[in-house]
Amino acid sequence: MVDILLLLVGFVALIFGATKLVDGASSLATRLGVPNIVIGLTIVAFGTSAPELVVNLFASLNNNTEMVLGNVLGSNIFNVLGILGITALIYPLSVKSNTTWIEIPLSLLAAIAVLVVANDAFLDGAATNLIARGDGIVLLLFFAIFLVYNITLAAGGTGEDEVPAKQYSFLLSGLFIVLGLAGLIIGGRLIVTSAVSIAQLLGLSERIIALTIVSIGTSLPELATSVVAVRKRNVDIAIGNVVGSNIFNIFLILGVSTVVTPLAVNAGSLTDIVVNIIAGLLLFVFIFTGKGRQLARWEGGVFLALYIGYLVLLIMQ
Repeated sequence: MVDILLLLVGFVALIFGATKLVDGASSLATRLGVPNIVIGLTIVAFGTSAPELVVNLFASLNNNTEMVLGNVLGSNIFNVLGILGITALIYPLSVKSNTTWIEIPLSLLAAIAVLVVANDAFLDGAATNLIARGDGIVLLLFFAIFLVYNITLAAGGTGEDEVPAKQYSFLLSGLFIVLGLAGLIIGGRLIVTSAVSIAQLLGLSERIIALTIVSIGTSLPELATSVVAVRKRNVDIAIGNVVGSNIFNIFLILGVSTVVTPLAVNAGSLTDIVVNIIAGLLLFVFIFTGKGRQLARWEGGVFLALYIGYLVLLIMQ
């Protein structure tokens, strides 16, 4: 019970920290004259992925490598099957042209890239599968390309996707940044230590805990953002938010985590990697079914049913 309580406290601290960090950094950037669209593409986008990043950094430093890969894959699978499933049931999700032809294929490419870097035994005949530091650097280079693409897109855009930044004084902005970082650090530390303890007490692997409780908890900012966007009928933002988060998770978060500590990949994780690819492929296929480029309610229902089935499979394991 103590570990469960600490885990919940960790999630609250983590989400509070990410929110305050975004508020403080956005306000400070606005006062320093940074364009609003750039704030949205950098600070706000980083803020929604900060929970996964901080948890993975602590897990990497503690050599909990199963949790590192499990959190990234679990978050991506939950983003597509869980979040898009829920939001599409609320209201059908339309998709912008650049999201259809560039961002969704790029997220699928990221999922395939993980399969390639995690298959040393199959590709090179190695004794074990290892995502090495060199692989992590390659993932970070892909992230740099994605960042340049976003900046180029923003430069030629109309500004309709700008994210309004809150206005605070320099002192209050700095205080929020400090509080945000403290919340992220405390929350990330609590989540990793308590999740490992719960896994040991229940006789579960770190991978299972990371794929379920940890990944869903760290993806709550994406879920909240997407649900709010759909309720306001900003349906293209909901799917763009999820796809962008998946690209961030693999290219940035997995890349940084691997540079800190190379990751050993077990057979169970290879199954999760394949499920992640299937989810990305289904998203691309579903966009072209039905009327126009959109994710219909029945397709959201299929996503949610598949995610529930995946969770049942994990529990049975």
